[in-house]
Amino acid sequence: MTRLELRQVRKRFGPLEVLAGVSLNVAAGEFVSILGPSGAGKSTLFQLLTGAEKAEGEMLFDGAPLDDHGSRFAFMPQRDALMPWRRILDNATLGLEVQGVPRRAARERVAPLFAEFGLAGFERAWPAELSGGMRQRAALLRTVVQERDMLLLDEPFGALDALTRAAMQRWLEAMWRRHHWTALLITHDVREAVLLSDRIYVFSARPARIVSEIKVPLPRPRTADASVAREAAVLEAGILDTLLGATDPQPSAQRRPKGDDHD
Repeated sequence: MTRLELRQVRKRFGPLEVLAGVSLNVAAGEFVSILGPSGAGKSTLFQLLTGAEKAEGEMLFDGAPLDDHGSRFAFMPQRDALMPWRRILDNATLGLEVQGVPRRAARERVAPLFAEFGLAGFERAWPAELSGGMRQRAALLRTVVQERDMLLLDEPFGALDALTRAAMQRWLEAMWRRHHWTALLITHDVREAVLLSDRIYVFSARPARIVSEIKVPLPRPRTADASVAREAAVLEAGILDTLLGATDPQPSAQRRPKGDDHD
């Protein structure tokens, strides 16, 4: 079942055209990524979905116009945005408290998840006492505990070092499989997109159009098996070639890799 569908979504900031007719969809329980050049309008798309900006075109959720943005999406930005004056438990409950959930009830809902998110024993820690990876896990816990219909992830691991980022990517893939989340990810990392995604949309340079929609046929879990790794490397190389071609500011037509017959 399609949860999110965008039809010819356009966005201008004054004379600057940012999105030039973007159409995409995300099915229930699917992990979809968006790749594109810097400044292409990927984060602008999230602003439209969360209601921070208005757009032309159609945005549908479960087949109906997307009106109540706040009740549909849980948004995780590029930085963890943990409040340094709140302990980790209280940071994790913040989204629930904003929704009007009493603090005690919010803590009771969040506390059992600390072990699953690798944070057991750090409930009373301050953000500054945690590693970068732990801070991101705390931020994701704060995001998913809100129990929204869909996760919007805006480069959540972009600020981490390479080793921590790789570990977090595999952790997120395992958590997604366990919880069957519906997720839309913005990333600049081709390998990250291949590891996590069922499908990938490639944006052109601004004004953004979708120049390719790519299936990721790799089996899950995404292991380090040699044959899977070779297939992933071939797929990554093809996506990188498409992404480099997407820097053309005026792509003449939407392109798809050979063998991709997704409608």
